[in-house]
Amino acid sequence: MMEKYSYIDSYLERINYKGSTAVSEETLRELHIAHTLNVPFENIDVFYKQPVLLDENSLFEKIVNGRRGGYCFEMNGIFSIVLKKLGFRVTDLLARGTIDGINYSPRTHQALMVETGNTKWIADVGFGNDGIIAPLLLEDESDQKQFAHTYRIISDQNSGYLLQKKLEDNYNSLYKFTLEACTPEDFLMSNHFTSTFPQSFFLMMRMCTMPTKEGRITLTDKHFKIISNGNTTEKPVANEEEFKKILNEKFSLDLEFILQTC
Repeated sequence: MMEKYSYIDSYLERINYKGSTAVSEETLRELHIAHTLNVPFENIDVFYKQPVLLDENSLFEKIVNGRRGGYCFEMNGIFSIVLKKLGFRVTDLLARGTIDGINYSPRTHQALMVETGNTKWIADVGFGNDGIIAPLLLEDESDQKQFAHTYRIISDQNSGYLLQKKLEDNYNSLYKFTLEACTPEDFLMSNHFTSTFPQSFFLMMRMCTMPTKEGRITLTDKHFKIISNGNTTEKPVANEEEFKKILNEKFSLDLEFILQTC
């Protein structure tokens, strides 16, 4: 029992969360927001071809003790573990991402369905670009506003559900998914493909991103972009030293230390 609460307490400290841990819609929402606003989505280990381990202890050591971020399998992996320890009903899902709304990837993105009473939510603290900040009601096709961001989940006759983000008067599709429960072995396979396939986006460039209540900040090898209240500021990253400086100042990640401990 002590181990359970030590794990949870340490995770809550990592995401700067001091609220209730009772199983409720409010707890789910506030935990989700705290995670997305405090733990960056980043692919540093994948880019440098370090193994991405998804077991409970490895996720804890990296994200909590190491104060790192991660990508979807790590971020939603640890979030799923914590929610289950707290008593939430969680179904682990796999989704197909898209850039253009026409072509979709294999099922290589992890998301979660969380149930509170008779209400079903989609939770996702690890999508990265344009990802949600708070859980979304599953059976509600109307716009759901989250700070400066607006999303919706609509039914899709071919794939179950489609998650979209609103941009002015248009909706950009982010991914499609079904409610089929996936196993740890499913995630091991998807994670292996995503982190080792030569054409994987995550092997092509370093990236780190976090949503904010006003928009999002994103760092890549080439650019640092700030979106705030609909306004976008983007500047080139001049050199490696500037990349490291922004990574440290904006995301609290020390690249030199990370590489030394790999």
